[in-house]
Amino acid sequence: MKVEQIYTGCLAHAAYYIESKGEAAVFDPLREVQPYIDRAQIDNAEIKYVFETHFHADFVSGHLDLRKKTGAEIVFGPIAKPGYEALVAEDGQVFQVGDYKVKVIHTPGHTMESTTYLLIDDKGKEHGIITGDTLFIGDVGRPDLAQHVVSDLTEEKLAGHLFDSLRNKIMPLSDDLIVYPNHGAGSACGKMMSKETTDTLGNQKKVNYALRADMTKEEFIKELLTGLTTPPGYFPQNVLMNIKGYESLDEIMERGTQPLDPAAFEAAAEESGALVLDTRDAEEFAKGFVPNSINIGLEGNFAQWVGEMIPDVQHPILLITDAGKEEEAVTRLSRVGYDNTLGYLRGGFENWAKSGKDVEQTGRITVAELEKQVKDGKAPLVIDVRKKSEFDSEHLIDAANIPLNEINQHLAEFPKDKPFVLHCQGGYRSMIAASILKQRGWDNFVDVIGGFDEIKESGLEKSDYVCPTTLL
Repeated sequence: MKVEQIYTGCLAHAAYYIESKGEAAVFDPLREVQPYIDRAQIDNAEIKYVFETHFHADFVSGHLDLRKKTGAEIVFGPIAKPGYEALVAEDGQVFQVGDYKVKVIHTPGHTMESTTYLLIDDKGKEHGIITGDTLFIGDVGRPDLAQHVVSDLTEEKLAGHLFDSLRNKIMPLSDDLIVYPNHGAGSACGKMMSKETTDTLGNQKKVNYALRADMTKEEFIKELLTGLTTPPGYFPQNVLMNIKGYESLDEIMERGTQPLDPAAFEAAAEESGALVLDTRDAEEFAKGFVPNSINIGLEGNFAQWVGEMIPDVQHPILLITDAGKEEEAVTRLSRVGYDNTLGYLRGGFENWAKSGKDVEQTGRITVAELEKQVKDGKAPLVIDVRKKSEFDSEHLIDAANIPLNEINQHLAEFPKDKPFVLHCQGGYRSMIAASILKQRGWDNFVDVIGGFDEIKESGLEKSDYVCPTTLL
């Protein structure tokens, strides 16, 4: 049986495509649906079903646009209550896709409607399971997301449901089944996912902590809930968009890719209160940028950091991008529900600068320059904006740790009466922090070029290295 995984690294997201005898099905598609349509056309097939494993929190699914463009039927698992036309399947219901079969297995726990789809090939052999966020490679889905939408669901209750689903629905299945999860390492939907994106169920029974046969429900709940970080603020907003419906991506793209000359761009920012989002590389941003703009580079984990740093998905956004990157930026924003892009700066930052409008810069420092300051007895305050786990594993002696995703809650800890130095691992996150601080009125800081990747090769005094795996 051929199952095609369509993986999108910046979201650590996997959609799936199957086809048999001219009929196709797509599982958990992303917002931009043309790649799935193109894939089916290669097979000269019609997309018959769009299967959703659950109402996703970390991205807006493309199921509605895919139905609109292809006529495919949307399928959810039991008890789902979508605000649009869809088939809510029964536990055990079987769907035919050509000579393949797709069997519904209701597996509540990550969310109450979470469903696993058992794939059966043209010879009647069970091939694999598309597990959504119920079972990952090396992990399981966090049970603390649905409670932000359904208030009477506690994370303890959901964890208990997940324990039952895994023991009663998943673990009894054949060891040779292939596990096809919705996410891999880097997703915020779990805490310790593997970099591998498929595995056999039998191997997962051996190595996945959540599938230990001797684990009690109480032990499972405690272990699952230990170490969970606060989910990004956009998660519940994405859930509601997936439940209630959303605007077509075609309309969002038309609005978001409107070119604006510098005067119109400035007027739009003032009239709408839009956030000016500069998606250029950190190095280019540091050399010059539009005042009050925020830098989140398109070449990094763009959508995830937009979701972390901009709390309201409906907030209007104006874009500054490298030439030719406008559509990509709007698309990647829409994947996580940021649909209110009003346009982009025609000609990019260079056009803004040529127009004679105000330009700002942010200071940067090399590790060699920092090292010289320390040797000269002028050691500055260093603020490390990496995650706590990264900081705990190794950091500069006497550095303070304020993780980037918590910066807005800790602004008072950034001094205004003395200079300080920012760094992250490589420079991407520290420039996001630098742009936020500049927007809020800080000027007395510099950012370390190359971040901790460069610092760890220097003679600057660091804490003893601790292997990150010992922190789990």
